[in-house]
Amino acid sequence: MKVNWRELFPEPIRTILGRMPPALLEQVEEVRIREGRPLEINAGNTYHFLTPQGCPTGNPEEAYVPQKEVTHRLLDLISNHSLYTLEEELRKGFITIPGGHRIGLAGRTVLSGGRVEYLRDINGFNVRVAHEVHGVADRILPYLLDMKSGQVLHTLILSPPQQGKTTLLRDLARQISSGTKLTGGTELVQGIRPRLKVGIVDERSEIAGSYKGVPGFDVGPRTDVMDGCPKAEGMMMMLRSMSPDVLIVDEIGRPEDAEAVMEALHAGVSVIATAHGRDLSELSARPALRTLITEQMFQRYVQLQRTSRGMTFRLADGKMRGLQQTGAGGEAFG
Repeated sequence: MKVNWRELFPEPIRTILGRMPPALLEQVEEVRIREGRPLEINAGNTYHFLTPQGCPTGNPEEAYVPQKEVTHRLLDLISNHSLYTLEEELRKGFITIPGGHRIGLAGRTVLSGGRVEYLRDINGFNVRVAHEVHGVADRILPYLLDMKSGQVLHTLILSPPQQGKTTLLRDLARQISSGTKLTGGTELVQGIRPRLKVGIVDERSEIAGSYKGVPGFDVGPRTDVMDGCPKAEGMMMMLRSMSPDVLIVDEIGRPEDAEAVMEALHAGVSVIATAHGRDLSELSARPALRTLITEQMFQRYVQLQRTSRGMTFRLADGKMRGLQQTGAGGEAFG
């Protein structure tokens, strides 16, 4: 289900966004709404406040300031006028809506037994705009394939937040599932196996953007999606029920995630996963990921970085050797 993300907002925010310069509007990745504070956007990994006329500014005093009436209307819209139905999402601190757009929430927590039970007095929203970019995986995918067998190599993609990991995963799923050609029309790679079955474990409904179980993004014709399921449990369910050739999962980091990844690898399933981290040394310092790295469970590491010229990526093998700068430029994706 495709959703115009600007329709998520109440007036006057919707009008202000519509007044933005078109080139800047196309690059919007986040819209941050804080009650009683300036309206802010992240576009092209650069932050701007917005004036009532939709003009970007670095001066918060010139910016539009949403008040309680507007934030209450926004909460009403994203909850479909029924906030009590979102108790589980409010406990997690975010809501994923049709189109794969994710809305982070800030407010006052209600605790029970020392754990967050509920979020109330919500006054801060971070709307992360999901983007679908066909072809963004073109330059990376050939490095993730075994040229002899045509199999997908076990791969971990790492970067800090908002460097494009989820958008890359989405296009990798589409291309591996299609198994024929790159977006540009050239052969994907000589010897790739066609008709690979892909399984996506989409805990936060961001990769496939599913609505009522149906993916809103093109993730390929042979792709199954386990939506809204915790990663570790979802990976095990996929292995038991859907017999995937390739398993794709976003943002691993907990011990149970690492155990599920190892289970999938031992079952002969190729895994492509992402993790937050600036580099491999930072990931190695995290206990849950350290075991996967030291035991060389991954055959490829891809480190993403966004620059003013676009996206760059660096590659390493399972022994963390051969890290090399590759292909600066291309599309900057989020």
